[in-house]
Amino acid sequence: MPYTNLLTKTESGILIITINRPDKLNALNTSTLSEIKDTMKDAYSNHEVKGIIITGAGEKAFVAGADITEFGGLTLEKAKNMSANGHEIFNLIENCPKPVIAAVNGFALGGGCELAMACHLRVASENSRFGQPEVNLGIIPGYGGTQRLIQLIGKTKALELLMTADMVKADEALQLGLVNYVVPQAQLIAKCLEILEKIKAKAPLAIGKIIECVNACFRDGVDGLEFEINAFGDCCNTEDFKEGADAFLNKRKADFKGK
Repeated sequence: MPYTNLLTKTESGILIITINRPDKLNALNTSTLSEIKDTMKDAYSNHEVKGIIITGAGEKAFVAGADITEFGGLTLEKAKNMSANGHEIFNLIENCPKPVIAAVNGFALGGGCELAMACHLRVASENSRFGQPEVNLGIIPGYGGTQRLIQLIGKTKALELLMTADMVKADEALQLGLVNYVVPQAQLIAKCLEILEKIKAKAPLAIGKIIECVNACFRDGVDGLEFEINAFGDCCNTEDFKEGADAFLNKRKADFKGK
């Protein structure tokens, strides 16, 4: 499906989504968010897609933030609707049963940092910068930033970054646990593909359950341990489990079917 603000391609089961507004530093406007939502929904149901990479066009920015030109005339109700829409889309990424990696190729600020944090893993190029500069505009992050940043780096440092609007360089982001790897920009997509190739060899239903269980840890009113018990039982009731156990006992490579 052709998009206005996204480039998409699928190779060897990996869907690469490129936000393609380099003249705007790939800022997230309403149209781009809608296209990301449609692409993610398609990926959920497309059995050919085993993993997803989200990146930005060019070498300057992953996503430099939300498109501020759309903020004019925001009322209380419109602002809440905008935030709720962003939450819905980023939750779709976070809860995807297939691994999603953010290939951060430059500035990841505001909504861009929030988009990266909604992904399961983050690989950053050496020139990447992360930040939540919303307080400079008199607002706060609206797409989950106040919650996911704390989950990833802890309350104390998250509060500092949220209140000062300071940017974090790639090496510090790695130290904080905000990203998994930092690599030269030329190696960025290759590193993401390397990780996804490892994950592709595992049982896809089990991978989906891992994502569910980890996310359950941060959901209000959910007993994560009880959730894990049920998920473990579900996995043991699959053909993939039988295949994996048989492959282990017979010292061969498992051939998982996602059933």
